[in-house]
Amino acid sequence: MLIDSHCHLNYPGLVEDEEAVIARAHEAGVGAMISISTREREWDAVIAGAERHRNVFATVGIHPHEADQHPDIDTARLVAAAGHPKVVGIGETGLDYYYDKSDRERQRRSFRAHIAASRETQLPLIVHTRDAEDNTIEMLGEEMAEGAFPMVIHCFTGSTRLAEACLALGAYISISGIVTFRNAAALQETARLIPADRLLVETDSPFLAPVPMRGRTCEPGYVVHTARFLADLRGEDYQDLESITVNNTLKLFSKMSENCG
Repeated sequence: MLIDSHCHLNYPGLVEDEEAVIARAHEAGVGAMISISTREREWDAVIAGAERHRNVFATVGIHPHEADQHPDIDTARLVAAAGHPKVVGIGETGLDYYYDKSDRERQRRSFRAHIAASRETQLPLIVHTRDAEDNTIEMLGEEMAEGAFPMVIHCFTGSTRLAEACLALGAYISISGIVTFRNAAALQETARLIPADRLLVETDSPFLAPVPMRGRTCEPGYVVHTARFLADLRGEDYQDLESITVNNTLKLFSKMSENCG
């Protein structure tokens, strides 16, 4: 069994064929998946999808691209929504200075509200960071000093410096299909260095289909290809990597264990 630790089952490309997408994932050997929220208006739909399927779980959060559209998002609202039994994480949230779709200061305020919600609930923070390494490291360090919270850097594409800084703060690192791309040599080198007990795998579907599925709409079942590539890259037995990443995901997203089976 594998767990897809980050997918968007409510997005076009997957939502129209939800039952078949989930069935194909199970056939591929994916036993559970975490469906990630990016906007408040989709929280109910993401949670409803998790309610329909025993081994689908949900998160609540605001993507940094959406920070301008959610000026009033606060910790209390996130904590309240996280009380649902199938909500297992806070996010995705973070900083994206590559597209700058939202004001950077508003992104930072939203990020801090999510961190506070993670700290209060002890549900893991799902962090998106792109072209914002300095601020990400600085903010996570400041906030961790105020009180510990669990977290994962999702779809990791950053530098080894970012990985090392986040690992030092206790973060897990999640690797997507990007690692299989021909031009991903730097990421592949970093992926070799991630400690086994901090490694997760994900699809970020419907985006970023891994080799050999490039050009298709990505779906949770494709996480198997990323996991096999990673095992070869790291010189590890595939079944060992499978077991390790599942155990890591269940340890981090501990609320899943209550009804994952």
